[in-house]
Amino acid sequence: MMKVKIFNKKLRDSFFLKISLFSAFATLLLAFVPIPSKIQGLLGGVFLVFLVIIYIYDWRKANKLNSVEIDIEGTTVCIKEGDIFEEDGLKVIAFNEYFDTLVDNKIINEVSLNGIFLQKKLDIEISALDQEIDNYPFEDNEILEENVDRLVGKKKKFKIGTIFVHNDYILTAFSKFDSSNRANLTMPEYLGFLITFWDKVNIVYGQRSVSVPIFGSGITRIKEHRGISDEDLLKIMIWTFRISEMRFKHPAKLTIVIHSEKMNKINLLDIQETKNGI
Repeated sequence: MMKVKIFNKKLRDSFFLKISLFSAFATLLLAFVPIPSKIQGLLGGVFLVFLVIIYIYDWRKANKLNSVEIDIEGTTVCIKEGDIFEEDGLKVIAFNEYFDTLVDNKIINEVSLNGIFLQKKLDIEISALDQEIDNYPFEDNEILEENVDRLVGKKKKFKIGTIFVHNDYILTAFSKFDSSNRANLTMPEYLGFLITFWDKVNIVYGQRSVSVPIFGSGITRIKEHRGISDEDLLKIMIWTFRISEMRFKHPAKLTIVIHSEKMNKINLLDIQETKNGI
């Protein structure tokens, strides 16, 4: 699948810039090196073929692009294909609003990011993690209520964007659960989550680099935006980071890690060129 269309505007603009530079160089060269008229046509044809090859090369390169870096007001933001568990610094894992830890393929799917974290990456027993969460000094406004009617899973509901730090991991309350334990958010809630999340991370990161996934690219449903793409979510994340007060001091940086299966749907050329997301 070619995620960058062959006549992509940014690709064309870059190509036309190269043509102008080549043309300027050729004009300067011809002013000093006369070329016989009988081979001018041949050279013109060769030049056109050369330009076509350059364009196709740039197009294929853009489609194979799997990492870019952009600067947002002094913060290096790296967007790359990879495994978030292999990243240095703090790694963010999205949980639901209850910080549920039950991996039963209903509350938490075993192949989801937090399912993998709980079953394969957690360095303590899940019960010990539950105890840490219960004893964590959350702010009063971060705990919303005790949902005593909830039959499966935890009952303490947290404000989305709330974070809990365990060693090199930041667990964050991201998705809301309905009565059938289906993860969902409205777009205003998604934006609110991101703004709150960046502010919370600003407090705890301690000049360490932070790696995050594309929030909402899994099973979480964005209400009334079912067709929203991972690329759109990525752009929204970058935009909210830009308007937040969160800034990483060098050498710390923000890394947005994209799973390899999703990379073929994300046009990093556009992300690189727009700089600030949307």
